[in-house]
Amino acid sequence: MRKIAATTLAVLTPLAGAAAVAGAGGAAAATPAPAPTAAVAAGKPDRSQVVVIGHRGAAGHRPEHTQGSYELAVALGADWIEPDLVPTKDHVLVARHENEISGTTDVSLRPEFAARRTTKVIDGRNVTGWFTEDFTLAELKTLRAVERLPSIRQRNTVYNGYYQVLTFQEVIDLAERMSRQYGKRVGVFPETKHPTYFRSIGLPLEEPLIETVKRNGLNRPNSAVVVQSFEPSSLKRVAKDLRVPLWQALGTSGQPYDLKAAGDPTTYADMMKPEGLAKIAEYAQWIGPDKSSAIPVNPDGSWGKPTTLVSDAHRAGLKIGVYTFRSENQYLPGPLRRGQVPTDHGDALAEYRAHLDLGVDAFVTDYPDTAALAKAERGGPHKHVQPKQFDNGLPEEGQE
Repeated sequence: MRKIAATTLAVLTPLAGAAAVAGAGGAAAATPAPAPTAAVAAGKPDRSQVVVIGHRGAAGHRPEHTQGSYELAVALGADWIEPDLVPTKDHVLVARHENEISGTTDVSLRPEFAARRTTKVIDGRNVTGWFTEDFTLAELKTLRAVERLPSIRQRNTVYNGYYQVLTFQEVIDLAERMSRQYGKRVGVFPETKHPTYFRSIGLPLEEPLIETVKRNGLNRPNSAVVVQSFEPSSLKRVAKDLRVPLWQALGTSGQPYDLKAAGDPTTYADMMKPEGLAKIAEYAQWIGPDKSSAIPVNPDGSWGKPTTLVSDAHRAGLKIGVYTFRSENQYLPGPLRRGQVPTDHGDALAEYRAHLDLGVDAFVTDYPDTAALAKAERGGPHKHVQPKQFDNGLPEEGQE
């Protein structure tokens, strides 16, 4: 397959103006915003250290977990990029939202793999489709990524078929390259997906993750690697061998599957109480709840009263990053929606501002550009960059 020609990508925001356009010739050009920003000048707290995390890259703009998504996320202002990790049959960690890949690749269109469609029990649920653990890495590399939410992000479908499935090592390599390109340390934020299930079938996630981090010289607290999981036992395994920060992800209902499998009745709600947070602080440095756990949304779509979770976490010595910020009306509280079309964008900036006012330490977002603007209002960097090249991630001819 012949590689599509690399394209130049101008990343513009309302304040970029002509200066960013004028910098469109190769090396990155930056136009700083006036200082101080209006919000900081008005007495709002300086939140310049808030971390913008590109959720599976820039998933609002490109198919998730692809080279294009990760590169664009950094170009738009992401500090960290997030790969969800699942294994291949030959035990290589790859970046996919789930191990079932019919919604994120073109596997269902590949007749050579039709017989591999099957049903499995994953974390107690029946799931039908094609699974990474039934493919070697070489086989997965023949597939191409597709947009996971085509009815919501139809524009992203133009990139269907352009990107390969990335390995965890390739994501680390990309972050290193983007760090050099943009003159900042780009963090990598891997999540272990279904770790209890994968350990049960002989493909544990933690050992290859630990080996990869060590092999790349990243086993230190300030290496810009933060490991996350919804399952506490996975993080505790990682903690035995790595010195990187750990992030306990928290669901909105139910409990971590590893606790359920072990007969432990502890729920996510229990974990978010002060005594639960104190236990998390024994092995992790961050918690990552859904944004509704910080500012609930009422049944009628209006905002509820903020909870004490942010302040409780800070009292326990934990940082808190909330997920997942999306700009489409259907993901926003009622007062922030604009118009009647669910897939149109609403007042997403207002949602970021509200969480900044609460004191959150990180945003997990499909739109890092919008998050970066909100951060810039509170004293963060406000750069408008021109990437040198935007590579579509396809292999060179003869290299597939």
